[in-house]
Amino acid sequence: MLPSRLETLTLRGRQQAVRRWGPESGVPLVLLHGWMDVSASFQFLVDALAGDWQILAPDWRGFGASQWNAGPYWFADYLADLDGLLDHYFGERPVPLVGHSMGGNIACLYAGLRPRRISHLVSLEGFGINNMPPEQAPERLVQWLDQWSHPPSCHVYADRQALAARLRRDNPRLSAARADFLAQHLGQPAPQDAAGEGREAVVWAGDPWHKVASPLLYRLEEAKACWRQVEAPTLWLRGAETTFLRRFQIDEADYQARLNCFAQGREGVIPAAGHMLHHDAPEVVAAWLKAFLPGPEAGEG
Repeated sequence: MLPSRLETLTLRGRQQAVRRWGPESGVPLVLLHGWMDVSASFQFLVDALAGDWQILAPDWRGFGASQWNAGPYWFADYLADLDGLLDHYFGERPVPLVGHSMGGNIACLYAGLRPRRISHLVSLEGFGINNMPPEQAPERLVQWLDQWSHPPSCHVYADRQALAARLRRDNPRLSAARADFLAQHLGQPAPQDAAGEGREAVVWAGDPWHKVASPLLYRLEEAKACWRQVEAPTLWLRGAETTFLRRFQIDEADYQARLNCFAQGREGVIPAAGHMLHHDAPEVVAAWLKAFLPGPEAGEG
């Protein structure tokens, strides 16, 4: 495995962890992880990319080693965090942006808000979610209010092996070795007062407040308005066996309408892969990226 190093910077008054691979002189590439995930989740994709890249991947606020809110999260903060991150490392230099799931949604919105800062855009199953009509507002607001009376918590696992088993249960395509690696980064020591406490007990490395449903509705037309402002060449990759689209009630016509919002949009389908396509088929995803992104030739470095 290509070794990584974890940096911590103060960003917008908060502690932000950023994982880096490769030399600072390499070709830049920014990777954005998904919901309840961490930057190290890209390790298999980084290894498959090879070449002389300078790869950065933040732990989003409230995930991994970045500072937690211990309270509600607002989606617009991710956009501002990304803006500050790119300012810190690259100034006005345009860079390629790759995001998975929630990270893909953030990347696609940001590329429309700051179109000249993104040279190439790749979304790994980050296609937006189901549109929420105004009639859903009362139910969402009541749900949000009720959650304050019962703050969320994370499940406690007996040890990291138990967490790895959970990962493989959720994704049977995941090898034992990859599950063990992910468990080392996705788990953190459980609080001492956690039920079923043991010296090896772990919980997910994500603030449980991420589980609280937002009181704000997802309005697809607002997302599309941002997507239409994207100037960068755009690649959407999805797993051939994904359940993501069905989960969010996105049929093929809806999917194509979303993709068509991008002036230079194209798509690719990864065989034998589900939503976690960068875990299931990192070599295939890497081949797509190397064909799409300007960067070093494989084998350099």
